[in-house]
Amino acid sequence: MKTDFRKSTVYQIYPKSFCDSNQDGVGDLRGIISKLDYIKELGVDYIWMTPFFVSPQNDNGYDVEDYYQIDSRYGTMQDVEELIEEADKRNIKLMFDMVFNHVSTRHEWFQKAMEGDPYYKDFFFFRKGKENGEPPTNWESKFGGSAWEYLEKFDEYYLHLFDVTQADLNWDNENVRREIQKIVKFWMDKGVKGFRFDVINLISKGAFEDDTLGDGRKYYTDGPNIHKYLKELHDMTFGTDAEIVTVGEMSSTSIENCYDYAGEKTGELSMVFSFHHLKVDFMGNEKWVLVPADFRKLKHILFEWQTKMEAHHAWNALFWCNHDQPRVVSRFGDEGKYWKESAKMLATMIHLMRGTPYIYQGEEIGMTNAGFTDISQYRDVESLNHFRILQEKGLTKSDAYRILQIHSRDNSRTPMQWDTSAHAGFTGSEKTQPWISVNPNYTHINAAQQMEEEDSIFCYYKKLVALRKELDIIAYGSIEPLDISHPCIFAYKRTYEEQEMLVVANFYGRDCEWKYKTELKDFQCILSNYKNIRKPENNIWKLQPYETQVWYKI
Repeated sequence: MKTDFRKSTVYQIYPKSFCDSNQDGVGDLRGIISKLDYIKELGVDYIWMTPFFVSPQNDNGYDVEDYYQIDSRYGTMQDVEELIEEADKRNIKLMFDMVFNHVSTRHEWFQKAMEGDPYYKDFFFFRKGKENGEPPTNWESKFGGSAWEYLEKFDEYYLHLFDVTQADLNWDNENVRREIQKIVKFWMDKGVKGFRFDVINLISKGAFEDDTLGDGRKYYTDGPNIHKYLKELHDMTFGTDAEIVTVGEMSSTSIENCYDYAGEKTGELSMVFSFHHLKVDFMGNEKWVLVPADFRKLKHILFEWQTKMEAHHAWNALFWCNHDQPRVVSRFGDEGKYWKESAKMLATMIHLMRGTPYIYQGEEIGMTNAGFTDISQYRDVESLNHFRILQEKGLTKSDAYRILQIHSRDNSRTPMQWDTSAHAGFTGSEKTQPWISVNPNYTHINAAQQMEEEDSIFCYYKKLVALRKELDIIAYGSIEPLDISHPCIFAYKRTYEEQEMLVVANFYGRDCEWKYKTELKDFQCILSNYKNIRKPENNIWKLQPYETQVWYKI
């Protein structure tokens, strides 16, 4: 039976940190198999897994060495096949993460290029430096430093928008595109029914010129042939199977491009990840700073994408968290007094919008940022690089630590907190040290406890997932933002045929009032994170800290 992705929810797994079945400190595929019943209990339809292909792990698997083989740290091909089969028994489909902007420098293609093979050199961007010996352009790597690496052997540089061990692929080369198509078809034949495409809007490079005003992204973001290449990939691979759902990670994209990327009839992708709403605590595009989150900007961005994507019949992926983002309850909520209330509020706001919601492992139990206090605890290459860069810019070590504690990708990569046993139940051996430290708050934030508590964050997420399946208005309804200028209220209305839904939230840890004229006579409050729900009087809503209410008219 075909799954309607508009009524679906996706659960993201970071395999390395999910469940360690063989007690080596690293999560693995058999660990995921062992937790399928937990995921089924949550009610989701897809599992998106970050890469587990053969990789040197310089970027935790996003540096792929071989797309056809499983990294032995995670398991075997037999494990993958069993996972697909066992998930299918539970009506859950698998979504694989495909990294096609770049490959590891240990990949066979790059190795052959390094041997001087002209066929494979054209798989990448090799360029001569400037006359003064500088790199071909001043583009900066996303991980810090130049995006070009010099090779004395050729007296040339190669392009790497990310780590120096991640060489960018030349999609203008038809042979590259054919190889990519082969990879997608291979996994389709294995029964994979979803693909997430990593930084896919960077695959078409434009002019190789210096960027006098920025870091170079204007020359490679949403490039000149991007739509052509995505349509081709669609037509040659996943577009031949109506059951397959796709999502593209769109780095620094424009909303106008996303009308095509995720348009109902454009023949590219099912939906898109955009990140503008998660830059409201940045300074421009710079995340390695300490600035308060701009709530009004957050609302403006989310609602702009909601309304404009609807107007152009395009589809959003809805999310707060993933393996590259801090924990949302730490970022926009409250880790302390209102931990439970704020986690539920944030879940409500994102899940009842127009789009397909994604739950990142641990989000459904309110996991928080790591709180690391020493650089030896960090594993993320981006974080390690910027800890050094920040100090080189003149920041104190303590300021650099504070920035990492807020923005590091490792905040989301600590092991899943299953129970109160050693290492939060992530690994079966007390003696085994996980690859990255467990958050010590697992003694009171863990899945086992929450599955038993009727009022838990986990049970609340279950309700949200079930509501999307039950009520067509959530999947198919229009959205209308309400009072976008209010300093603490996040509210919107959904409408579909004769149905109406009103979603209201106080985004802050203090009481607030909201004046909004509405008639709730035929409405019922179907969801709230407080038991003592106060119906508005004289069009005045009085909301408690982080309170959210969902009113539904049949």
